[in-house]
Amino acid sequence: MSRVGKMPIKLPSGVTIDVTDTMLSVNGPKGSLTQFTIPGIAVAIDNGIVNISRDNDLNKLPAKHGLMRALVNNMVTGVSQGYSRQLELNGVGYRVALTDNNTLKFNLGFSHDVIFKLPAGITAQVAQNIITISGIDKQLVGQVAANIRKLKKPEPYKGKGIKYVGERIIRKSGKSGKDK
Repeated sequence: MSRVGKMPIKLPSGVTIDVTDTMLSVNGPKGSLTQFTIPGIAVAIDNGIVNISRDNDLNKLPAKHGLMRALVNNMVTGVSQGYSRQLELNGVGYRVALTDNNTLKFNLGFSHDVIFKLPAGITAQVAQNIITISGIDKQLVGQVAANIRKLKKPEPYKGKGIKYVGERIIRKSGKSGKDK
């Protein structure tokens, strides 16, 4: 039995799950998410507790059992609490501004401004040099944060660029080798 897959999921108040043959939808106070169901994996709801089970132990079904449980748990958490990632800009003159039409405008030391359009369902807040990306879909929030970080990855010599808050950048000494 999958250790992750056999753990039950407790539904918070205000969250409902609708299961059909091929789709699963989770509705909550922050919105609604849908996910296809994996063949051979059954989702059962009983008194506010969601149990995920599988038909047999053949091929890759045990791994998919844990995957389906993790996806459902992420959906339940997303529609009840939401997810957020924080990014930090480091560098002289590096700035970000949030425009009115859900677009981020970056000044990253290039000869031009970099415009980043946020997808539907994702919101951003900017405070000084910290960008907070939030939404109900964990995968989409993480992907948007990764795409923003990819605009100007932190470099190892001075640490300039966009990094996650709390991320540790390994620094190099440079050409002169002062750290030796």
